Amino acid sequence: MILQALCDYYERAGLAPLGWEFKEIPFLIVIDRNGKFISLEDMRESGAKKARAKSILVPKAEIRSGKNAWERPNLLWDHYGFVLATPKEETDDAQTMALKQNGVFINRIRQIYSDIGESPELTALLNFYDSQQAKEVIKHPVWNDCVKIKGCNLTFRLADSPNLMLHGAEIQNYVSSKADCASNGNAEIESSTNGRQGVCLITGCFSEIERLHPSIAGVNEKPAPFAAVNNLENPAFSSFGKKQGFNFPISKVAAFRYATSLNHLLIRDHHQRIQVGDASTVFWSEKHTDLEDSFADLFDEPPKDDPAKQTRAIEALFKAPQSGALSDEGGNTRFYVLGLAPNAARISVRFWQVGTVAEMSARIRQHFEDLEIVHASYEKPYLSLFRLLVATAIQGKSENIPPNLAGEFMRAILAGLPYPQTLLQAAVRRIRAEREVNYPRAALIKACLNRQARYSPSQEKEIAVSLDDSNTNPGYRIGRLFAALEKIQEEAVNPGATIRDRFYGAASSTPVTVFSNLMKLKNHHLAKLEEGRKRYFEKLIGQIMSDINDFPAHLSLADQGRFAIGYYHQRQAFFTKSEPTSTTQGA
Repeated sequence: MILQALCDYYERAGLAPLGWEFKEIPFLIVIDRNGKFISLEDMRESGAKKARAKSILVPKAEIRSGKNAWERPNLLWDHYGFVLATPKEETDDAQTMALKQNGVFINRIRQIYSDIGESPELTALLNFYDSQQAKEVIKHPVWNDCVKIKGCNLTFRLADSPNLMLHGAEIQNYVSSKADCASNGNAEIESSTNGRQGVCLITGCFSEIERLHPSIAGVNEKPAPFAAVNNLENPAFSSFGKKQGFNFPISKVAAFRYATSLNHLLIRDHHQRIQVGDASTVFWSEKHTDLEDSFADLFDEPPKDDPAKQTRAIEALFKAPQSGALSDEGGNTRFYVLGLAPNAARISVRFWQVGTVAEMSARIRQHFEDLEIVHASYEKPYLSLFRLLVATAIQGKSENIPPNLAGEFMRAILAGLPYPQTLLQAAVRRIRAEREVNYPRAALIKACLNRQARYSPSQEKEIAVSLDDSNTNPGYRIGRLFAALEKIQEEAVNPGATIRDRFYGAASSTPVTVFSNLMKLKNHHLAKLEEGRKRYFEKLIGQIMSDINDFPAHLSLADQGRFAIGYYHQRQAFFTKSEPTSTTQGA
């Protein structure tokens, strides 16, 4: 299903033609028609954090693996080991390998020259190598920037032409002839030592089967295949004597199409990709839809130069049912979301979610409704996935987001399921460790508990957006009480460290161990307040305590979450312009 949907996207999006693909090429070697080196041109574009290479249409990369990978150079582009005999490491073995790579790279150019005949681009290129001009490249001042990029890709341009050499007419015709298709458009006619025929699982046509599938970039540190079986190390994966790609017959053309689609979607900063934790998420629809354009804005951090971008996208999503944006025509279009994560030398699927645009939109709206909670006016009305997940991470760093959590969270959102229990655990754990119930954590806990209550039999009512006097849950009430006791302490003595800093962990998990002492301490603090404030707090505490018979010996994880929400709601109520004795909002 995944590969089929990716192949369909290839047809819809009009991606790179057969035999070609887009690759990031940071630098161009510029030579004249006699092969003399002119310049090393930096093709990178300035980004928010660092310069980024342009993606350029190039002949499809060779599939390289194993100890003989050096024997398969790419056509007129490759990393500096192949192009300039420059090793990746300063070792004798690396230098020997770079010389071998460069030798086969030059030999392939000679072979193409003999195949297609006279070509000004190839003539200049062979002169460049024959006259040892490659040594001049490493003397150029820009070379230091190039060699800092491990495995930096390079290609060539003639000084008197704006076009790359590999875009020359003769080269394009050569590549196209190698990737020529049969009249039905389902089989790539190409000489191959492994030219086994079979029925393709994607197209259903009898075609030449791909033995080694193309690599996918943008998930692992190094490009890795999306579909692969290593029978040499794991012979149990063999089926009826078939090895590698012949276990799951995919035609060459179908493999090219799905890999081209996935590589296209995984391009950095692509508008159909978001990165949360270690999960790379890509999305697309059967045909172009508004959700395809706005999906990243709904979940990703807004850019610094347009901080309201996410807010606009979410507001448009909430208005969509009224505006008719989700009409039958667009709303019934199928929408796909694929979550990928690195896994050794392979790529693993974290989640795969399929639904109509209308279904996905409704579930995303529900997600933001579940997150809604009272907050300060200066805080953002909506929270991105990144902001929610780092709120559960140690030191608030993205690298500390627990593995798998981002994928499980996104899957729950898109499937309309309860959020993973590990998300609630992580949020409660961070609050206890840091003794801070902030906006993202409170919103996350509220959403986790409400979805849990909605999808499983429970007597607990859903948590309201703001302070709810009618909520009699012990955890919620005790959390409110703890906030009131802290506020009394702050107004009475203005301490450097409040009871939250000293007692939050015990108060939220084993209330009976601390609250008797806190209630006694409260009496000393009340005695220091003005009469009006004293009466206000006594009345408030009486109202909160009215449904508390005894302090529990232990609070469950869910009630620890309700404790945090009760504390947060009461603190927010204290800091509103009008400080009411009670504010009630339904769920």
